[in-house]
Amino acid sequence: MAMRLGLLGKKIGMTQVFADDGERVPVTVIQAGPCVIVGKRTVDKDGYSAIVLGFGEKPLRLANKAELGQAKAANSKPVRVIREFRAPAADLDKYTVGQVIGAADLFADGAAIDVEGQSKGKGYQGVIKRHNMEGMKATHGTHEYFRHGGSIGCRLTPQRVHKGKRMAGQMGNETVTVQNL
Repeated sequence: MAMRLGLLGKKIGMTQVFADDGERVPVTVIQAGPCVIVGKRTVDKDGYSAIVLGFGEKPLRLANKAELGQAKAANSKPVRVIREFRAPAADLDKYTVGQVIGAADLFADGAAIDVEGQSKGKGYQGVIKRHNMEGMKATHGTHEYFRHGGSIGCRLTPQRVHKGKRMAGQMGNETVTVQNL
């Protein structure tokens, strides 16, 4: 497990930048932080060491009692998103509950970062769209069988469908990590 502190953020939109040679490069604009430290996990109390970060304000009318108590302890407003980041126990002393941190506090200019997010959900899709399979030929004798998956298993041995068989199903809506940006 990675023992690196991170930031929470949200996608604002897309834009473009122009490289030195005039090439247009599409970029995603992300609002990273400010994040508030709403708690700490220590080895003595919890069995591991981590920092609990919160991002985005939540209206008081939508917060439950537990969230209000956590916000009161951090001396801040309730937050929409809460995540834990594992950190070495020695690094916990650098941070206090209620402290606000931003991108300038964690990242140096030109440093490579990993971005993790939720991919766009595309619903239930067939094998051609989901796994880039080829359809069947649409010539003599083929009748309403152009985009089907075909055979999925063996006969007597092993009498089952192997794990990982590429079939139709839910596409997208999964956690995706892009490294070294």
